[in-house]
Parts: sequence; structure tokens; C-alpha cells
Amino acid sequence: MPEGDTIARAAARLHEALAGQDVTAFEAALARVRTAAENHPLPGRVVERVSAHGKHLVMHFTGDLLLRSHMRMHGSWHLYRPGERWQRARHAMRLRLETPAWQAVAFDVYDAELVPSPSAGQLAAVAALGPDLLDPALDVASAATRILAEGGRPIAPVLLDQRVVAGLGNVLRCEVLFLEGVAPDRAAAGLPAETAARLVARGARELRRNASPTATRRVTTGRFSPDEALWVYQRTGRPCRRCGAAIQSGPDGPGGRRVYWCPRCQPA
Repeated sequence: MPEGDTIARAAARLHEALAGQDVTAFEAALARVRTAAENHPLPGRVVERVSAHGKHLVMHFTGDLLLRSHMRMHGSWHLYRPGERWQRARHAMRLRLETPAWQAVAFDVYDAELVPSPSAGQLAAVAALGPDLLDPALDVASAATRILAEGGRPIAPVLLDQRVVAGLGNVLRCEVLFLEGVAPDRAAAGLPAETAARLVARGARELRRNASPTATRRVTTGRFSPDEALWVYQRTGRPCRRCGAAIQSGPDGPGGRRVYWCPRCQPA
């Protein structure tokens, strides 16, 4: 499930492979991107850099052209050498960018746009984001203030709201709430300021750790066995690793994502 850490790793790999290379071919199965590419052809341009902004991945090309993509639940970017067999079926391809050394292929990506712009900040989807928890210049106090300003909204959906703070997905928001002992239904405005700041700092720390190029799976417990990597996520009914109470789960609101918590370690 792509979260900010997944996108940061993908951007780092794509940047290492593609930055400074000429684009020799571009293909888009998405009509919106295909039409934009007809007006602003990519072949002949150079990939300047690839960056991550919350859950958005942005490729920067010479001539002030940007390709933004969002992985949603199941999207992914793959890198292949020319002629190398793809790991996914061609019908799942949504974007394909080719350079002399690499093919970058986006599978199952449905949220993407190709736009002329001098900076990623000009992209409406990026400009609407709250502070990026992976930003080295993150102002923890300012981000915490944004959380507290959400009033009576439960903290669980607030942490998923990318307009408040950017980068956390369902896995890490559940883990962060557990690690800081905060019940998912606590009202955001009812949190002490220091608790909100701890949630921000913990979220940033977990994202950074799991964004490491050496990370092979998301780990919050410090235990790398697949069965022991997480504290509460997808562990409904199983004993809490700290206190032994049965982990509970439920939607974070009407039509919301499922949230997991320990009723003893995260008292209401």
C-alpha cells in the first residue's frame, strides 16, 4: 500500500536511474496525459529530477514540464532495462517513459497529469497538501497546530487527510496512534498540544525510517519478521504485543478506512 515512504523510495530509485537522461519515447494509456503529451512532447527533453511530495511523485523535465502521478491503492512504478520482460501485463500499463538506458513503467496508475509549470508548487494537487512529514525542513509545531485546528474531527481520519499533513497512509497512521497511545476516536482539538506534536514527530520518524533505500518492508516494531513487523495494523482479535489485550478495528467514519488499535494501550 503506497504511503509517503513508498513514494520517497520510488522517487529516489527513478531519480538515480533517469536524471540527466534524454527521453527517447513516451506512451500514455490515460487520455488526459496522452492529449497533453501531444501538445508538449516528451521525446527530446531531458529528465532533470524526480521528487516526492507526500504521496505524489513528480518527474521534472527540461522546458518546465512536469509529470505528476499518484499511486492510490495499487499503483506502482517499475524500472526495466531495454528489452527486459515486464513483471506486469501490458494492459496494466498506464505510463511508459523510455531513455537509452531504462524504461520507467507505471502500472495501475489512474491519477496523473502532464503540465507545463516552473515548479511543483504550481501543481494544484501538490499545492493543496499540508506539510510533508518527510520534508527535512518540517516545522513540527506548525504541523501540530494544523491538526489541533481540525476541531471535533476524530484524530484517525485527520492523520489521513493530506490537506492537514502529507505522507501518512492507513498503515502508518494506525501504528503512529498506537505508539503514542492515542485512541483513534479522540477529537483532534481535544489533544494536548504536546501530544499533537508527538504524533507529527513520530509520523515523520517512521516515514523516514521506512523510506530508507535499504528498507524491504514496512517495519514499526523493530522486528523484521513479516509476522512481527507491525504493532496493530491488520491484527484484529490478536493479542497486543505490549499488553496482551485483543486488538480492535473498525471504520474511521462512514465509508472510511479501517483503523486498528489496542483498547488498553490507547484508552478512549
